[in-house]
Formats: sequence, structure tokens, C-alpha cells
Amino acid sequence: MYYLGLDIGSSSIKVALVNVDTGKSLGVVQEPEEEMSMLAIENGWAEQNPEEWWSHVCAGILRIKKEYKVSDKNIVGIGISYQMHGLVLLDVEGKVLRNSIIWCDSRAVEIGQQAFEEIGEENCARHLLNSPSNFTASKLKWVKENEPKIYAQVHKFMLPGDYIAYRLSGVMNTTVSGLSEGVFWDFSKDELAANLMNHYGFQNKLVPNIVPTFSKQSSVNSKGSLESGLQLGTPILYRAGDQPNNALSLNVFNPGEVAATGGTSGVVYAVTDSLSVKEYARINNFAHVNYEKDKALRIGKLLCINGAGIQYRWLLNNLDVASYQEMNDLATEVPVGSDGVCILPFGNGSERMLNNIDIGTRVTNLNLNNHNKGHLCRAALEGIAFSFVYGMDILKSDGSQIKVIRAGNDNLFRSEIFSNTVATLISHEIEIYSTTGAIGAARAADLHKGDFAAFGKQIMENDYVMTYAPSKNKLQYTKAYEKWKNELELVLNNK
Repeated sequence: MYYLGLDIGSSSIKVALVNVDTGKSLGVVQEPEEEMSMLAIENGWAEQNPEEWWSHVCAGILRIKKEYKVSDKNIVGIGISYQMHGLVLLDVEGKVLRNSIIWCDSRAVEIGQQAFEEIGEENCARHLLNSPSNFTASKLKWVKENEPKIYAQVHKFMLPGDYIAYRLSGVMNTTVSGLSEGVFWDFSKDELAANLMNHYGFQNKLVPNIVPTFSKQSSVNSKGSLESGLQLGTPILYRAGDQPNNALSLNVFNPGEVAATGGTSGVVYAVTDSLSVKEYARINNFAHVNYEKDKALRIGKLLCINGAGIQYRWLLNNLDVASYQEMNDLATEVPVGSDGVCILPFGNGSERMLNNIDIGTRVTNLNLNNHNKGHLCRAALEGIAFSFVYGMDILKSDGSQIKVIRAGNDNLFRSEIFSNTVATLISHEIEIYSTTGAIGAARAADLHKGDFAAFGKQIMENDYVMTYAPSKNKLQYTKAYEKWKNELELVLNNK
């Protein structure tokens, strides 16, 4: 028997099957094979058609059943991960009223900033743990102000994962974790955020019913069965946004545990049991997947670094090198600190953790007589690693503990220089796992039983790759980091 995992991204839909008893992945497929398109009617806008997500979900389910010769009768549960912060609007008949305004759309920034000022900094911090910013609630307010005829038809608003669950089951519901990522949740009162709902003029009836993250949320109905190829009655047992789900996929549930990803951008997601939000201007705070205020207060603190892997990829494209491995080999020939060469990797737009300042990429202390491309490769890896450590220092200042980091086996964390630099500077191990969000979502379908120990055991047995331990010679890493941080602060102080 198998659990099915769906990962609804903005680039593609991934579908996974895992064995119910062992958690071992049978396989993962991606639909479409090329990236899905985004519609940008104006600068800063980004929309997608939810019907397209559903079409690719159905194609992916059909394909994975065929490729791995699995009958729908052998799929006994569904878990869903999805791109966070998107807005889907349905009318009373369940029809989509407009394209989804997705996570990277920035049209509602000013609306969120105005709400933050009018609701009040202290009020937002205490109740929402965030500024309304450009989150789902502010996007809904944009529709209310700019498309009143569409808004008047709204029966329920949904997040992308809620919509896919609806298409499977015909049931409109959501989760506390999902509502918190849209800044609809009042953490102080542990209920729907009345202050924000009232400020934006939203009626509570627009909010779908709330179900537990790990539970029988709904079941595949006849229409969902016909279109998806799943058996009638197959239960939907889990749903979460992609970053909380990535943390879950790495067995990150408790205070002191941190999930990290190092792709084009970098993400550090720390779990805490505190409602303190000193750094809410630089960190987002959401209800983690196992959040229960009176039983297990679990807040996920999310810090994003835009300038991460994109910096290393730029070097790959512009240096005379054939692969990342060649770059890594060149970097190992250079000592810690890159003989003084320093790279600030923030060349991918404004950085929230730098208070939304866009400082670009900076290369300093380059000696044209002594330095070569190996120095640039090492300085880039170190600069990205230092940016992760800098972000973790912000998390610590906000009350997060860091006891262990668990990361996916992606490009940056494959680099020994990168991972050893981070591990040494934070004085904690980094555990590397080979998994995906779709596999994690599939496994999470079993957590409605409440056995988190068995879940963690499955991850260790199936996904564990290796552990990077801190270097005993921390001093040279510390000196290099302090020089890098001085360079960063010089730039910030002149902005």
C-alpha cells in the first residue's frame, strides 16, 4: 500500500509514492517536464491559472501509476504541499473567479504597509507575529479594492493547496498553518485574526472551515476520482505550505531544530516555542505543522536569503569552468578566508534580512597579481555561507535556539567548503538528507496516527546521507567571517 504526495510548486507539480509501512519512496514524477508559465500583466505581478495546476496534478497521478504499475486501490492516503501565500478565489459553485495571485506577486506591498501602520506595530507583532506585508490577506484586499465585481462573487478564498484538496474532494477547508501564512491568524487569541479581518473589511464567511493539519481532512469524491484517477473515498490526510513541509520532510518539529535549503535562494527555517517576534521586519513567523497553542506551541521562523546559489551559478556561467565540481575543486586549493578576497552575494534583489536593502553583489580585496578563479570560487562559497550564518544570528537575536541543522542534498550543501564553514561558525552539526517535498508530503499522510518517532525513523533509514561536523580550528573561520561582516556593514552604513 502507498501514500501519494503532491507538491504544488509555481514551476511544476511533483507527485510521489511512498510505501505505507517503510516510508521508502517508490518514485517521483514531475509535470510538466518544462516549467509552468507565469502571467505578468504588469511589472511586479505574477499569476497562474489554478486549473493548470489541477490539470498537471491529474497528469502526474496518471503517469506515476502507470510508470510504477500501481493501482488506485493501493493508494490509501494523500498528503499535499504547496507554494505559500497564493490567493485562489472561488464562487458559491466552486468555480475559480480569477487567476491565482501567487507568492512572488508584489502588487499588495503598499496595502500591507499601510495596514501595518494603521493597525499598529505593537498590535501586529503581538497578534499576527508579522506585518501584513505582501501576504495573502493583503492580496485579497487588493482584489476588493481593484476588482469589486469579482470580490462580490467570492464565496471562499483559498491557498493553492486548499484548492487542490477541493478539486479532489469537493470540500472547501483550510488549516491554521495555512491561515497563518496568509496572516489571517491571531496567535495571541489562537483564533481568526479579527483585527486584520475588520481592518480589511473581510467577512468571516469568506474563510473556509478549519481542519487539523494531520487529520482526515476530506475524501476524494466521484468527480475528483473521475478526473484524477484516484479511488473514490481516498482520504486527504495532510496539507502544508512548502517551507513548513520542507522542514517536516527533514524531521524538523521541535525547538532548536532548523531546516535549511540552499538553492537559487537560501532559506533557514527555525522552530521555536516562543511568540517573541523582535525581528518580524526581517523574519516571517508562521504556525508550524505541529502547532497547538495549549499542547505544543510550535512557531516556524522563516528567513530568506535571495542572494545564495544564484551567485555560484553566475560564476559557473561566466568563468571558464565546466561544472560545479570543478569549481569546488578549485576552491579547495585556496585556504580559509580566500587570501582576503571577499564576496557579498546579494545580487538577486532587495534582501529582507538586510531590511529590504538592495546592495547587489560586491567583490572586494581582489589582487589582480595574486588571485585567480579559485579564489573567486572559494570567496563565493564562503560569502554565501557567511550570509547563512548572518541570518542565523538574526534568528538567535529573535529568541531561536540552534541545536542542529538538517538540510537537503542540494547544490550548496553538497559543497564541503560551504557546509563546513556554516557548521564551524555555528558550532553545530549539519545533517544532510536526500528527500523532496513531495516525498515528505506523502509520508506525512501517516502522521494523523500521531507517531512522530516512527516518522523520524523512516527519514533516517531512507534519506540520511552524511553529517558535517564543526572544524576544530574555528579561529580562522571566525576571522574570515568577521572580515566579511565588516565589509557588509560598511556597505549597509552607506546606504
